This record gives sequence, C-alpha cells and structure tokens, in this order.
Amino acid sequence: MDYKSDIEIARAAVKRPIQDIGAKLGIGSDDLLPYGHDKAKVSQRFINSVQDRVDGKLILVTAINPTPAGEGKTTTTVGLGDGLNAIGKKAAVCIREASLGPCFGMKGGAAGGGYAQVVPMEDMNLHFTGDFHAITSAHNLLAAMIDNHIYWGNELEIDIRRVVWRRVLDMNDRSLRQITTSLGGVANGFPRETGFDITVASEVMAILCLARNLADLEKRLGDIIVAYRRDRSPVYCRDIKADGAMTVLLKDAMQPNLVQTLENNPAFVHGGPFANIAHGCNSVTATTTALKLADYVVTEAGFGADLGAEKFMNIKCRKAGIAPSCVVIVATVRAMKMNGGVAKADLGAENVAAVEKGCANLGRHIENIKSFGVPVVVAINHFVTDTDAEVEAVKAYVSTQGSEAILCKHWALGSEGILDLAARVAEIADAGQADFAPIYPDDMGLFAKIETIATQIYRADAVIADTKIRDQLRQWEEQGYGHLPVCMAKTQYSFTTDSNLRGAPTGHSIPVREVRLSAGAGFIVVICGEIMTMPGLPRIPSAEAIRLNAEGQIEGLF
Repeated sequence: MDYKSDIEIARAAVKRPIQDIGAKLGIGSDDLLPYGHDKAKVSQRFINSVQDRVDGKLILVTAINPTPAGEGKTTTTVGLGDGLNAIGKKAAVCIREASLGPCFGMKGGAAGGGYAQVVPMEDMNLHFTGDFHAITSAHNLLAAMIDNHIYWGNELEIDIRRVVWRRVLDMNDRSLRQITTSLGGVANGFPRETGFDITVASEVMAILCLARNLADLEKRLGDIIVAYRRDRSPVYCRDIKADGAMTVLLKDAMQPNLVQTLENNPAFVHGGPFANIAHGCNSVTATTTALKLADYVVTEAGFGADLGAEKFMNIKCRKAGIAPSCVVIVATVRAMKMNGGVAKADLGAENVAAVEKGCANLGRHIENIKSFGVPVVVAINHFVTDTDAEVEAVKAYVSTQGSEAILCKHWALGSEGILDLAARVAEIADAGQADFAPIYPDDMGLFAKIETIATQIYRADAVIADTKIRDQLRQWEEQGYGHLPVCMAKTQYSFTTDSNLRGAPTGHSIPVREVRLSAGAGFIVVICGEIMTMPGLPRIPSAEAIRLNAEGQIEGLF
C-alpha cells in the first residue's frame, strides 16, 4: 500500500451529507444545525426528547504514558467505533475537539490517523464550529467585567491582590503566563499582576463539558469564584452579573457537534479540556446523548490512564452518573521499547528484551484500571516495523496480568484491521462484568483524596505540600467544598512529576505547587511539579510547516 499522509487520506474521503449520518442515530434534519454539508450541531430539543431511553454500553479508550514513539489513542477510538459498526453493532464515537495550541505546536491534530479518522479533519483541527472561540470569549468577558467593576468604584470590595480569575487564549504562548495589566495611567484602571492560561485549561471549558443543559450551565458559571475580599470572603461570577451574558455566548457551543468517520459512522466531537492540566474528557452532554442513541459508545480520555482515565472515572463518571462497561488500553511495541530504554532512532530494530522491560508501564495501567472494577483489554496499535516476536512478547506479558492483548491494524486497514478487538469488547460489555466505583468517596478529605491518587495511581511514597496549601484545602472544606473531587495537573509523560522517568518508577514523591478551586466546574485543581497551565511552543513549532498549496489546500497539518 502506498503511504499517504493523514491529511491526504482525509481529503480523499467520500463523505455523506450530515443529515444521513444523523439519520443513522434517528436524528431528524430539523434537529440538526448544519455547519456546511459535513458537520452539524444537535439541538437541545432533540437531546431532551431522548432522555427516557435506556443507555447503551460505554467503552473507554485510554493508553500508556505517551512517548515520542506514538500510541494512537484517538486513532484506536475511531477505529473501534468503525469496527463495532462493521460487525453489525450500532455504535457511535465521542471524542474531544482539538486545541489550536498543539496543532501549531508539536502534538498535531486530534482527529485520529491513517484509515481511522474523523472528518472533516482540517475543520476539526482548526476553528471547527467555533466552540473554543465562544469559550474564550465568555471567559474573557468575565475577566473584563471584573476589572470594569473595580474601575467603577469596586462596590463588592474586591481585594485586587486576590483576583483569581485569569484570562485565556487558545494558543501556546509562554510570554503571557505572568503579566501586569492596566498600565498607562488612571484611565486604564488599577495595575495588578495576573496571567493567561490556555483555553482548554479554562474553568469555563470544564463547566461546558460537565453541564447537563443551559440552566445547569448558567448556574455553574454563576458559582465560579473570581476573587476574594480583604476578609477572604469569596466573590462569585453572579456577583459580577456576568453569568447571563456568558451563557448567551455559550448557547450554541453547548450543543454537541456531529460529524462522521472515514467509514461514514457517527461521531460526536465536543469540548476539549487537556488531561494533564484539566479533566481531559469530551462533554457530558455529548456522551450521555450518544448513550441514548447507540448500543455502544466509544469514548476516550486524554493522555495516559494515570491522568485521563483516572479523571474520567473519578470526575466525569461521578458527576454524570455513567459507568464504563469495558476499558481499552492502547499500547505500541515501539512505546514499550522506549519505556525499556531504547532511543527513538533505534526503534526500528527488533529488541524483544526491551519490549519485555518496557511492559512494566503497561502493567501498572492495567492494574490501576482494574482497581475501578472495570475489565481491561489491551489494543496493540500496529506499526509496520513490529516483529512477530515483539508482538507476542506484549501478548504474553498482558496475559500474566490477567488480561488479553489484541493486535490491531486499523491505521492501515480501517475497520477490517480491528474486528477482533471490536468483537471482544462487545462480548465483554454485553457480559456485564464491570462493577465500577471511583477509588475515593465524596466525604474523604481533600488532601486525603490527593494522597489516594498519588499513592494508588502514581505509586508515590508521599505527597509534599507546604502548610499554606494544606491550610487552603482545610479552608475550602470549612466553606463546604470538601465533597469535591480533585483534578490533578501533572506531566503526562510519567507516573511521577519528572517527565524523563519512564516505565513504572517507585520511591518517588508528588510535590504540590498550587491548588485552585473550580467551584463552578465542581473540582479542586492540584498543580504538581513544573506543569504549566499555559504551554509554550517548541524550538521548531509545527506552524512553520503549515501553509496553503497552489490549489488552496492545507498542507502540513497532521
């Protein structure tokens, strides 16, 4: 087979009108708001009309810790959705939208790859239906109204040293991490120190992804704590009277987006919080709607299972009242070799010993997922350089962990290459083996929740947090926020906070640098190690290679 890039494959796709894709799920054209011919939003009216239906089975796709060798989690999610449809099941895919930051930085797009993609790929990886722009605008409207309130007399007596609401931008820009605003004289307001986060780290993004409907959205927006007074009492978004206007800006963004896979199967693409600095899951609205319309819903959680899957289980499932029937952990022979100490340049050579050594990372993820009471299958995402002996080494290791690994060739073959996994996942889901439960209860103390994740998921010996952080957590408990789950912000590359420690390290600790209360979203953000909520661009950003060709087509986007 001749090699084609992801964008070339996507461009050659034979897409069906989005109304045909909606019809597969019983969504009439009157309930689709088209954005061109190949994407549409699903109306809230329709979503409301299907709430009394029985849910289908939920399949979560997660992965080992990401490496430069590549894992292919989104590709496997899309491929599995196509595979389930190919064996006669009614299945839908639910994934996140792509942030512009990684697309122009180094990670690339978020539409899958090869012959397991969601299309239109270019639109999905760029402005799509404008949801991220709406979230950015709503977030920054609140920031502007806070400063405006202070400028016009500060009736709420906000302590300008304790304004906690930062601004956001959907682009990697390290120069904006810490800034001073309102310079230039009296007419520009009161100078203060603040900064920018990337849009996918915004509490507004988290709220949109966890809200059930517009009424719930507006309430959650109103619950956002934006600042504190000198007596440390909180000032809320509703005190600034911004929640109504923010809801208006988010009205259309709240509706899930419907698109299609290369094989013309339905895919919901909605919301996009990062899993290393936010909760890493697509919207509750999209997932719960898909569960009412399909017998099997395949969704993913960002980065490795220690981040995305943990937050999916402890935050999204807890708040949405949903539970996975089966979890698929994606791994590659190449990534096992990197975890076993092989350099990227040497991954093409057979090295069974390195594969076996690197499987420890996979084994820890299997054990962690099982601790939630959910059965696990490993998908070996195939690369052409994989040898039979290396593949068998992964399969043999996984069998010792009480699970099974299935070789998948969906990148090259589409649904045809993933039929075995689809059949096994459907069999497990239908058998009702899952007995899901989060790993900590609501009434556990906030610091104890952090320790539970650090020790049980990351295998750390201890959590390091100074008195100021512990006191802040106790204060939030006293204010009635102790029942909230915690959202860990940590490097995605390792179980530790050191991105260079691959495999399954032990004997480490988790340093907590900062904690943030996301009262509207309903969780505590715990920032660990050196992780940044505004990423920077790499030395050679992907943006340098992105351009239009002579035919007006996009080149360099992948």
